[in-house]
Order: sequence, then C-alpha cells, then structure tokens
Amino acid sequence: MIALGLEGSANKLGVGLILHPAKGGPATILSNIRHTFVSPPGEGFLPKDTAKHHRSWITRLVLQALKEAGVTIADIGCICYTKGPGMGAPLQSVAIAARTLSLLWGKELVGVNHCVGHIEMGREITLAQDPVVLYVSGGNTQVIAYASQRYRIFGEALDIAVGNCLDRFARTLFISNDPAPGYNIEQMAKKGRHLVDLPYAVKGMDCSFSGILASIDILADKLQNGVTEWNDEETGWPITREDLCFSLQETVFAMLVEITERAMAHVGSSQVLIVGGVGSNERLQEMMGMMAKDRGGSVFATDERFCIDNGIMIAHAGLLAYRTGFRTPLEESTCTQRFRTDEVFVKWRD
Repeated sequence: MIALGLEGSANKLGVGLILHPAKGGPATILSNIRHTFVSPPGEGFLPKDTAKHHRSWITRLVLQALKEAGVTIADIGCICYTKGPGMGAPLQSVAIAARTLSLLWGKELVGVNHCVGHIEMGREITLAQDPVVLYVSGGNTQVIAYASQRYRIFGEALDIAVGNCLDRFARTLFISNDPAPGYNIEQMAKKGRHLVDLPYAVKGMDCSFSGILASIDILADKLQNGVTEWNDEETGWPITREDLCFSLQETVFAMLVEITERAMAHVGSSQVLIVGGVGSNERLQEMMGMMAKDRGGSVFATDERFCIDNGIMIAHAGLLAYRTGFRTPLEESTCTQRFRTDEVFVKWRD
C-alpha cells in the first residue's frame, strides 16, 4: 500500500510517498521532497508568511513527488497530513490541501501527530528496537519511552524548546537562516575554543532554556557593543561569537544528555534514538554517544533527510495507523497547535 504524506507544521513544507509491502518488511521510500521558507537574518518566520509559502508550493511539490515516485493517483491508498502540533496558519494551509486532494481523488484521510511521525520514521530507518527517544526540534523537547501502546513523556522543556533557543540566538547574532539557523550555529560552534559559563537548568527530568537564552543574549550584547575587549580568564584570548555558539551548544546538550541518561536508567534501556531537526546536530550525537558507550549502550540517529521535518514521516506514521483501521473523517480533518505525543493510541505496536 502507498501513502502520500503532507507536512507543514513550521517553515518546512514536505511531501512524501511511501510503500508498505503487503506481506510486511521494510518500507520503501518512493519520494521525499521538501521546500523551506527562509526569513532574512535576524528575523524569525511569521505564521502568515509561512502559510503563504506553503500555499504557493504545495501543488508543485505534490506533482513533483508523484513524478519522482513514478506512481499515479490510482496507486495511492490514503492521504496523511500533520494534524498537530505546530503553528496554526501553516498547519491550516496543509490541512486544507489534504482535504482538497481527498475530495478530488476520492482518498481517505489520516491525521498524524507530528511527534509520533518523527519517532516512527526514526525507528524505521535505524531499526532501533525499544529505545528511549530524545525528540528535539524548534518546537518540542521531550524524552520519551514506549509503554502500553503509548509514547510516554518522561521529561520535557518547561518553557521554550531547545531548537527555539538555538534559533533565537542565531537571530541575536544576525546569523543567516539559510539553510537553517541551528545548522549555522553548529558550524560556528565547531570553531569555538573557550567555554563561557552559562546557567544550567535541569529540574528533575525537565529542562528550562529561556534563562540560558536571556543570559547568552546579554553576553552577546557585551561582545558586540562592549567598549572594552573581553578576554578568556585562563588563556587571555579574546572571546568570539564562535565561542558563544560553542558554549551554548555544550551547555544545552549536556542538559539533554543528563535527562536522557536518567530516563534510560529508569526504564532499563540501553538504546537512545534521537529524532527531530536538532537531532541531526553532530555534536549532540557525539555527546549522547559518549554517555551511551559508558553505559554499554548505543545511539541511533538519522541524517537531515529524516531528522528535519519531512512528508515521508507523516506518510509512514499515517500508513501504520491506517492499516490498523484508523481513519480521519472529512468533518474531523482539523488541525491543532496542541497535540501531545502521549495522546496518541499506538495501536500498531504491541
């Protein structure tokens, strides 16, 4: 069976087609196309502008995905779309597109939880068995483990997501948003050499990132507008923008490693699966790998094709639900900005 997936919860519009063999076995990715709305340096992406981008690109991306996959409308079994969570206006644009295609083509709809889409795509690609999941993106930060047909949240961000923290600091430094602010922060951090003290806010299994962002924004202002030179106390070398990026990454990633390790100990797991856009960060993968190695475990992660928001993850998770009998009636094909990971009944897992 083949499913079409439409993702547009934030600034990335994704369209994907996936095939699940009738007799089981690994899924086949037929096409995975994405187009990103990029805002100017120093600015974020507004919902109205992002929604306009999605409306402008959705038709050509669907046609391109069909052409690349070599399939026809008749081959498609269902249309899967992101129901939430995410930004309201972009979600609405994609939901309307999904409903339109459903009516035009006579196909059933499946509303998909964005977070579950990330998890199921990560499991499919990496073949991780029963890992603790670290889901890190611009809108979500959660430590998750599966139990009794639910993805249970063990810990999460109490305020802003870790990806939002990184993206907003990129705006402070007027770093380019192309291809992504977090990616450009990562590249600058590789050149950093001095670790600047920042708040470390772990509260049980939860994290807080807003105070860290406020603190490093003050330091960035000191660096960019200070009248005196700011030098490292030990080496005497000047503190740079790269040092601030390095310090921010090291601090927030250490927090994520700590709460993930605690979840591993709690559930007795030796595997970690990192999903979400921030999950493609090589330094985060490296730090998590060191922790897992010390515990005799392993880390699973994917590259930017599957970590960053994409349509194929929505198609995959939607098709898993569809094959258990789940459908989204047209009159219920709404979207919501608040849709918790643990609200989804995971009927396709034991």
